[in-house]
Amino acid sequence: MTSTGRFTLPSEENFAEKTKELAELWGADAIRNSDGTHLDESVLALGKKIYSAYFPTRAHNEWITLHMDETPQVYLLTGRVLAEADIVDVPLMDGFFEEQLKPNRDADPHKYWEVVDRTTNEVVDASLWTLDEDTDTVHVSGATPMHEYTVSFLAYIIWDPVEMYNHLTNGWGDKEHEIPFDIYHPATRKFVFDTFEQWLKDNPQVDVVRFTTFFYQFTLLFDQKQREKVVDWFGCACTVSPAALDDFEKEYGYRLRPEDFVDGGAYNSAWRVPRKAQRDWIDFLSGFVRANVKKLADMSHEAGKEAMMFLGDQWIGTEPYKDGFEDLGLDAVVGSIGDGTTTRMIADIPGVKYTEGRFLPYFFPDTFYEGNDPSIEGLDNWRKARRAILRSPISRMGYGGYLSLAAKFPKFVDTVTHIADEFRDIHDRTGGVAAEGELNVAILNSWGKMRSWMAFTVAHALPNKQTYSYYGILESLSGMRVNVRFISFDDVLEHGVADDIDVIINGGPVDTAFTGGDVWKNPKLTETLRAWVHGGGALIGVGQPSAQQFQGRFFQLADVLGVDEERYQTLSVDKYFPTVTPEHFITADVHVDPAAREAWEKAGYRIPLSGCGGGQGIKPLGGIDFGEPVANTFPVNEDVTLLRADGGQVQLAVNEYGKGRGVYISGLPYSAANARLLERALFWASHNEDKYTAYSSTNPECEVAVFPDAGQYCVINNTDRPQSTDVALPDGSVEHFDLDQSAIAWRNL
Repeated sequence: MTSTGRFTLPSEENFAEKTKELAELWGADAIRNSDGTHLDESVLALGKKIYSAYFPTRAHNEWITLHMDETPQVYLLTGRVLAEADIVDVPLMDGFFEEQLKPNRDADPHKYWEVVDRTTNEVVDASLWTLDEDTDTVHVSGATPMHEYTVSFLAYIIWDPVEMYNHLTNGWGDKEHEIPFDIYHPATRKFVFDTFEQWLKDNPQVDVVRFTTFFYQFTLLFDQKQREKVVDWFGCACTVSPAALDDFEKEYGYRLRPEDFVDGGAYNSAWRVPRKAQRDWIDFLSGFVRANVKKLADMSHEAGKEAMMFLGDQWIGTEPYKDGFEDLGLDAVVGSIGDGTTTRMIADIPGVKYTEGRFLPYFFPDTFYEGNDPSIEGLDNWRKARRAILRSPISRMGYGGYLSLAAKFPKFVDTVTHIADEFRDIHDRTGGVAAEGELNVAILNSWGKMRSWMAFTVAHALPNKQTYSYYGILESLSGMRVNVRFISFDDVLEHGVADDIDVIINGGPVDTAFTGGDVWKNPKLTETLRAWVHGGGALIGVGQPSAQQFQGRFFQLADVLGVDEERYQTLSVDKYFPTVTPEHFITADVHVDPAAREAWEKAGYRIPLSGCGGGQGIKPLGGIDFGEPVANTFPVNEDVTLLRADGGQVQLAVNEYGKGRGVYISGLPYSAANARLLERALFWASHNEDKYTAYSSTNPECEVAVFPDAGQYCVINNTDRPQSTDVALPDGSVEHFDLDQSAIAWRNL
């Protein structure tokens, strides 16, 4: 029998009867409208809690078309143009979507724009270039032949990027483009608050104002072919205006350059090690955004409504893990559930009464089309989210999009019925309390707490090809029996390592915010972490941890990890590999093909040649997916224990360091096997092997979550196939489980 509650259902016009039917079937206690839709009176009369999407800075073309100089703006970087003579022309809009972006010719280009000789990195004097407004071309004189030139210019954003995406995805044809507006301008700010005040009066039936979101879109720029050109879910590029730049200069005492935004074409990606100008702009922007968010929340409360923030779309400036978020007065945060990592990103947010997950798939025609089976994606999404929900509960769930599409797929309708019932059952059994964590694990990077669960991400739940091997760390941890926090290098430098941290993980590619860049040249950082590990702490490095070429080493904590990377600077120095150890606590659950193991044992080891290759197996041992390879890693001495060293470099190694331990892993894309490998590494590195067995599963595809207060534990099958596993209990006994696909089984403690 279907249970009820904790479920938000999307609806739309002329769909009242089916809405009522599905609301009962899925146990919905709340109904919402989706982008471009409204709710019928008969739907409002169902007695459900009513959410209404509200867009503070779009959907009012009647205002903004009269104030087109008050749309949001972005600094754009042109393509590089080669000067073949002493005059060069740089076209502004080549490569950009003219229906989305328009150069700002209203503010003095010579004050707010910048022409740069990219060969010398010199700024071209403003007297040497002119703007041809008829062709949107910058003419540069006095150029140096064979040098490349760019222009960084301000552009208006004239089509809201999210509405544009929905427009193009759903084929809305000649529907009027919604133009965004920027509340930094006093007249537009007044319009926004006056409009919201009137909306509150006109919509007494609404219980929850679902702000989608507030004022500034994350960086989302398109090219002429309507394809994404620049996307950064954390990007602050689309937040600039001449007025804001001038105010920043007054407050901070220095003027930002266009280069501080375009960043040589990187647009201050979250991957970049944050610089002072970028951090200062984030603080400046957040202060402005939060003051106005607080006002919207207060207005909602005065009207007797809850204020809910959607963690997406125009969320820039509202960083939910940045100190002070709890002071905004928001009641709830809702966000899209892409996987376990994004589930935790939402569930762990402090300072709100409840969190809500918007599960996939969205009810859009790119998924709900004839011949497709959306239930496959629905269950896959649920399995990924469920393991994270057990570790950090969200209070509510729901879906987005157009209900009329989903209703055409009976199998999907049944799947959602099952998911909704199981979601409520988990909450009822546990009381909304997280499963017990046995270790405290800290992720160390430049951003720290402010970007909790947000590392290694390009767009929501989407890593790059080059970084999926690191994103797997977060996805593994999201449903693991550990407590996770995020700390910054500044935290360590100012306060040291907290006493309750068992393991620190630093991982990612060199010269990124996630490994730290030149922060590793600070001796206080290395000596603090060395002392902590030497005294009994545990450090796990993934990829290029602590990487920065300095003082003859690349990994600055190579002595802790036992591994360094050859960067072609010490090729003349011999490097000897000890024999690989195939059996270890960390690799106990790794399946190695017997034929590969036999071939590895028979082949023996290479004879050292110029110091390279001694101890490396001629045949690979394999059994572990390390993702994108990190080339030329080597043990720093022969006391290091190598667990994998296939192909002439180290993939997995462990190292005793004083009373503590270091572990090196070259990469860790998410899989059940790799999550198990990381879990074992955490327990081994922290000297907690004796705690590992109790409530562990013999099958990595199945995980166990323990709820002491509720007196229960559960075993979940994270696959779409039946699985069997044995679970070891604290008293030494073992319980066997045969689990259907996607199943969850509960037992009393």
